[in-house]
Amino acid sequence: MTDRQEEPGASTMPHHPVVEQIERAAATTGVLIAGIGAEQWKLPTPCADWDVTALVNHLVGGINLYVGGSTGVDPGKAHEDDWLGDDPVAAYRSAAAADLAAWRRPGALDRSVTIPLGELPGEFAATVHLTELAVHGADIAVATGQEHLLDTELLEGLLAAIRELGVDPYRAPGIFGPEAPVAEDAPVHQRLLAHLGRQVES
Repeated sequence: MTDRQEEPGASTMPHHPVVEQIERAAATTGVLIAGIGAEQWKLPTPCADWDVTALVNHLVGGINLYVGGSTGVDPGKAHEDDWLGDDPVAAYRSAAAADLAAWRRPGALDRSVTIPLGELPGEFAATVHLTELAVHGADIAVATGQEHLLDTELLEGLLAAIRELGVDPYRAPGIFGPEAPVAEDAPVHQRLLAHLGRQVES
């Protein structure tokens, strides 16, 4: 796992379970991004419109937009602008550190966050954000053959939470597609991706 980058005084703050889960998902995804081989950045991903580079760029852009939405600081770019520069791994690590610091601010989960889906209550926004981190991490793992590095316990809990919350209102182009077929005994990352509309092998 990547080293944790704490904001000053963060260790003394009470940690909400969803923030701890965001930290776990971000750490796992950081390992996956660091493990992308030089020849793998143009491989296809379970997100049909994005190769690995485009997916990681989308993820890093989304993280920065979350930070902006939760702190009120303009991130300075649109979601699909270039967020990676010459060092995608460093770009992700920087965004993830700022993200965790933002979610750990006192009262962060009590504030509304404005994201492309609209203005969301802080705790629900954190759950949506956790989903983005974990699911795109799974996308990267599948695309680059790193499924063995996924946090299966985290993914099991997330899949259960998503099923309970229901995603049908968000099944639309650019968000989630119709649930795809997958074997009941498929690995959890495949069941999670299929539930959110990705075509996966079972």
